[in-house]
Amino acid sequence: MVRYSKGAFREVLRDYNVDIAYTPMILADVFKSSEFARTDYTTNDIDSPVVVQFAAHDPVDLAQAAQLVAPYCDGIDLNCGCPQKWAYKERIGAYLSDKPETVREMVRAVKAVVSTPCSVKIRRHPTDDRQTIELVKRAEMMGVDWITIHGRTRHQKSTEPVDFNIIKMVKESVGVPVLANGGIFSVEDADEMYEKTGVDGVMSARGLLQNPALFAGYEHTPLEAVQKYRQLRAGIRHTDIHLPPPHHVS
Repeated sequence: MVRYSKGAFREVLRDYNVDIAYTPMILADVFKSSEFARTDYTTNDIDSPVVVQFAAHDPVDLAQAAQLVAPYCDGIDLNCGCPQKWAYKERIGAYLSDKPETVREMVRAVKAVVSTPCSVKIRRHPTDDRQTIELVKRAEMMGVDWITIHGRTRHQKSTEPVDFNIIKMVKESVGVPVLANGGIFSVEDADEMYEKTGVDGVMSARGLLQNPALFAGYEHTPLEAVQKYRQLRAGIRHTDIHLPPPHHVS
């Protein structure tokens, strides 16, 4: 999510059965061009596995950003699901829902320059489920390592039901692991998603912001999670790793 899931929050999540944590969505063109922008991402030996989530519409921008961050993460994700209007205007996020060839080229560009696993996160196409399937198949052809599907279109409100059928269709259409996103606020929600779709994993965003301990079975955020987050936010850990300056891009 934009601006959320930074280092301190990711560290808290790892105490509560979160297996893989993602960074906030980062603009690839800004990240690869600005040393100042890269200071927003820090990591450390505790922060693993961590997936850096990029928004991009240009293969070169994404590949150069991937080269910079690859030594400092466990995965690189292309966000094709952000529904915000500003993102759509910038031709990133959910704008790519019906641009399978563009997604294909960006995945290919990343796989050509780094060995770090690469994924894509998508939403259901607004009008045609065949476009959703076409997008994931093209990404798979280029060697994408896993796919995350949010079961709503960019036009749907977060209060509307998630479509389990499109998630199941995506899972049955590709051979790579598929994660499901949307409407996960409890362990029971996760269990229902597994049962109805057969996916390999479940992702939560708003649910974890509301309760970072949900995957550990807590109904409400435990006090110790709040206390740890405040302590971590009070200062940067001495073990934090910062990324290199621009001249390291090839």
